[in-house]
Amino acid sequence: MKIIIDDKIPYMQEALREIAVEAIYKKGADICASDVRDADALIVRTRTRCDERLLAGSTVKFIATATIGYDHLDTAYLDKAGIAWTNCPGCNASSVAQYVRSVLLLLAEEQGLNLSEATLGVVGCGHVGSLVCKVGSELGMRVLVCDPPLGNPGFVSLAEIEQQADVITFHVPMEQGGSYPTWHIADDGFFGRLRRRPFIINSSRGGVVDEQALHCALDNGTVSQAIIDTWEGEPAIDRALLNKVYIGTPHIAGYSADGKANATNMSVQALCRHFGIKTPEPIDPPSLPASFVYTGNPLELYNPHDDSLRLKSNPDAFEHLRGDYPLRREHIYAQTPHQCAE
Repeated sequence: MKIIIDDKIPYMQEALREIAVEAIYKKGADICASDVRDADALIVRTRTRCDERLLAGSTVKFIATATIGYDHLDTAYLDKAGIAWTNCPGCNASSVAQYVRSVLLLLAEEQGLNLSEATLGVVGCGHVGSLVCKVGSELGMRVLVCDPPLGNPGFVSLAEIEQQADVITFHVPMEQGGSYPTWHIADDGFFGRLRRRPFIINSSRGGVVDEQALHCALDNGTVSQAIIDTWEGEPAIDRALLNKVYIGTPHIAGYSADGKANATNMSVQALCRHFGIKTPEPIDPPSLPASFVYTGNPLELYNPHDDSLRLKSNPDAFEHLRGDYPLRREHIYAQTPHQCAE
């Protein structure tokens, strides 16, 4: 069996060591039709657009994307072509929640946000958003949740979040059509309706926030600050906006070693199920070095300022900073428990 794999998916060689496959590793953005023509499967990330242009005439039978989002997969074409596909729902949800927790702690320490008196507006309450709600509650915040597709009577409208939230964080998939589009959900109208000069956090998809509208909102003080992890036009991001935001990171909110290992394990497990192969033992992410000192402050485990400084110092290195991301753990473990979801 021949598999084409994005070479930046971590721990993949270790995960496949017990499986007799021909594995070819390539930069995700460079995977082309000639690469996949005689392949049986692909394991990709968001940088590989899987559509008719890539796959027509190929022998590909299965695609796994080692990500929660799958808007880079043309699922209508895949279904029509009889190519099975899977994503990794929830694989890095706790990693993104760690990112948001760290941001909230920094807003409290550096921006004067009183968490116990602040309202957190969470837009999107799936795997990630539900954990972010828990983070807000644990920090003593009032939490408002907007997710119309779920139809939960305890949730609120986006208009209520616009009126009441001191921090608004987005955790929605990218949908450009349908009943609940999320493309530019934070547009000029959204920013114009804000009442409390909130802090804006986007760690979902770049197009969820209209970046030109965010420019104006920052310039006119409609929002207090912005924290942006996902950008329009990645990796060629808006450098002027990067310089304006409080924290700007290279799409790494979900890049803890724990989340990466989950995604790799889930992708390999799905591959094995599809082809009837015995599933290997799941891999564990590496431990933090013995020299690491932790006194109980979550910012010791992860401080987004570090990633922001690296990106602002060298915006051209966006892809490099993602691909060669340093070791980050969500917890201190003597031995990491498996967190792989089905």
